[in-house]
Amino acid sequence: MENVYLALDFPSGTVAKQFIEINELHGVPIKIGMELFYREGPEIVEYFKNNNHPIFLDLKLYDIPNTVKRAMHNLAKLNIDIVNVHALGGQDMIAAAKEGLLTGSSSKDTPKLIAVTILTSFAEPTLQKQLKIKEPLEDYATHLAKLSQQSGADGVVCSVHESKAIKDVCGNEFLTITPGIRLSDSDADDQHRIATPQYAKEKGSNIIVIGRTVTQAKNPRLAYEQVMKEWSTNE
Repeated sequence: MENVYLALDFPSGTVAKQFIEINELHGVPIKIGMELFYREGPEIVEYFKNNNHPIFLDLKLYDIPNTVKRAMHNLAKLNIDIVNVHALGGQDMIAAAKEGLLTGSSSKDTPKLIAVTILTSFAEPTLQKQLKIKEPLEDYATHLAKLSQQSGADGVVCSVHESKAIKDVCGNEFLTITPGIRLSDSDADDQHRIATPQYAKEKGSNIIVIGRTVTQAKNPRLAYEQVMKEWSTNE
């Protein structure tokens, strides 16, 4: 299983392709999010799959179960590696997403279904004041992870800081994918619960997602190599 995914959060497919080519990042695992997918559609997924990039399609589906099921049935045909939903959609929606992936997949390698717990842009006061969720953030993220596991998800998106607690409840085989990864000299930007690649590895993250720490670096290739070096430190 690939462990480091590069977030191609670019405004167009042309810019994304140029970034990969200029920085010689051929074949690296990539995350395609809403901005790029909504601009380019399935063709951008097919392009990068044809160029040997493992793909995490980050669309965070959240709708009534039947709609999500049909959407996942279609997305599975793209032969992506990972796709996600919002855990807040509940058990029925997550289970429907899993069913859609199973029926839509044309191979034995069904995409991994991942549920998003709490966005890394959220801090505890956001949950309490805006969403009126009184549980501690870690407890709530762990609850959503267990709910997702019981509904058929293969893992969750969470911050590094909840990864160990989720592993304790859901077991080591349950995947934790952690965004908000920064090199030590990078800015936090609009994320609050961030961590370095090495710290993520120490806390049990299975997969990390890197974005601006590489894509906005002066030397993206060098920054990517540094991320890989830090991630591999404890191997």
